[in-house]
Amino acid sequence: MWNTILQKLTTYSFRNKVIITSVICLVIPAIITLFITSYLTKDAMKEQAMSNANRELKLAGEYVNKFFEDMLYAVNYVQLDSEISSILKKNAKNDKQLIDQEEEYESYLENRKVSILIENITLLGEKSYVTILLKNGEHYTNYPVSDYDPEKLFEEPWFKDLDRVFGYESIWIGSQPTVFKSEQATNPYQISVARPLRDANLKIYGYVVVTIMEEKVKQAFESLPGKEEMMLVDSSYKILSHINNEKIGTTFTYKDEVQKPGFTNIIETSDENYLYASHPISYTGWTLVSVNPYKQAIFKINSIFHKVFIGQFISFVIFFLLLTYVLQTMTKPLVHLGKVATTVQKGDLNVRSNIQSKDEIGQLSNSFDQMLDRINEMIREITETQDRKRKAELSMLQAQINPHFLFNVLNSIRMKVMRKGDYESAEMISSLSKLLRMTIDKDKGMITFKEEIDIVTDYVQLMNMRQREKVEFEVNVTDAAYLEAIPRFILQPIIENSIIHGLNQSAGKIKLEAFVRRNDFYIMIEDNGVGMDEATLTNFRNRLTNNSELVHVQNKSGFSSIGIANVFERMCMTFGNAFQMEVRSEKGKGTKITMSVFKGRMKS
Repeated sequence: MWNTILQKLTTYSFRNKVIITSVICLVIPAIITLFITSYLTKDAMKEQAMSNANRELKLAGEYVNKFFEDMLYAVNYVQLDSEISSILKKNAKNDKQLIDQEEEYESYLENRKVSILIENITLLGEKSYVTILLKNGEHYTNYPVSDYDPEKLFEEPWFKDLDRVFGYESIWIGSQPTVFKSEQATNPYQISVARPLRDANLKIYGYVVVTIMEEKVKQAFESLPGKEEMMLVDSSYKILSHINNEKIGTTFTYKDEVQKPGFTNIIETSDENYLYASHPISYTGWTLVSVNPYKQAIFKINSIFHKVFIGQFISFVIFFLLLTYVLQTMTKPLVHLGKVATTVQKGDLNVRSNIQSKDEIGQLSNSFDQMLDRINEMIREITETQDRKRKAELSMLQAQINPHFLFNVLNSIRMKVMRKGDYESAEMISSLSKLLRMTIDKDKGMITFKEEIDIVTDYVQLMNMRQREKVEFEVNVTDAAYLEAIPRFILQPIIENSIIHGLNQSAGKIKLEAFVRRNDFYIMIEDNGVGMDEATLTNFRNRLTNNSELVHVQNKSGFSSIGIANVFERMCMTFGNAFQMEVRSEKGKGTKITMSVFKGRMKS
């Protein structure tokens, strides 16, 4: 990783390198510090969030507990008050049909006293529904019978469980649909506690049931902030009280997660994580549960962390700007020296840096200016030397024979030979004149492929005139290929190798093909000569690619690579990596050379 960073830094200026390095040295320690801080405070934030959740849950639990304690108080009051207890036991034994008028009046007064006592039982200033139901069907309520018939309690499924309760044990009945007509419109659910009434012989003579509206319990949930969700559940995680009435009676959504071994109070879901807290409710076996999005639970602590981060970031920005200003001031002479060097690179050698500081940058600037002075002096000396050299060369050229004189003489000889009727010799002299003119003409570095074919055609004609057995030269070139530009004398060395070494100056056939396909230029030269074996071909290819074939080497078959090496080198110099040469040969079956110019690879 460090090597990659160092390689990238090398492409920047010195000033940018210093600034980037300084930033890296500042940012990395800051990131490491923040990471360590975040890691170390993660558990602390969770503990604090749990503490906050438990505190809120405890406050709500105290509120709910107060309701249930008052309900138990009402039950205990009915069971333990001696006056009420004696009246209830007496009335439970009486038979209404056998009571005379005097006893009936006394019974009325007693019943009136019980009704007044239970009428005054309240919960936190709110009315509770108290029902005393005797075995003989007689009942006492603090509500009208028209609102609810107490004898219907005998039909409730939980009522039979009261006969199995002993002592002061009670049965808590979770949320059920409200049975009181006056409450059904506004309070759909109710919560009750029931206990059997026993005499001295532990025989049940009656029952007491205290009921409150579930709406009173959920008041503890309504003041919760944000998205926190609180509810009351029983031992099987059935929801007894919830701010949303539709969820009452359903099972707690994350029941399976919270019952897993090793549960860490974090409920993980695909959407987000939740913080789970619970608080048991005394006497009932029920539990108060809260579920809060974890992000919201740690919001306050996280906001403090963000404030610290923002403070550090602002300090970093201020320090970075100060550092950048100082570095720019310190590196300003270097930037100026770099601009001077760029100007010199463009060819202006008269510019000078003129930095007068006494530090290392000033010394470098002074040395750079002295170097420019020395270069200017050397240029003047070289210019004078070149002037003298050109004068000497001019004198030498004046002593040479003008090449045009030679071409004119050859043309004169060709005309005389033609007048004597020797057309074959005249054509040979014409071909020689063309080749000689192309060889001497240095102005033509690049020629069209058409001109190159004319040259090689004249060359084959000359070779056929000097050999006893003629070579058949077949040309198959497309119109687009004729217009391609190539270095001159590219085909001639390859044709020469085919005639002299491939065909051994004997009769044979050389085939030249050229075409353009998808803007790429292809040239193929094939002969039917002696060819090369695999070892010789491999050695030839290695010499060709390693540029070691410039030393004259001739294989057993007589095929020389010196001319082809020259062609390969010049084509590579002209077209670069866009040029490729492929040599194929088989012993006794000839040799084929393919040259390709892939113009898509050429740099613009």
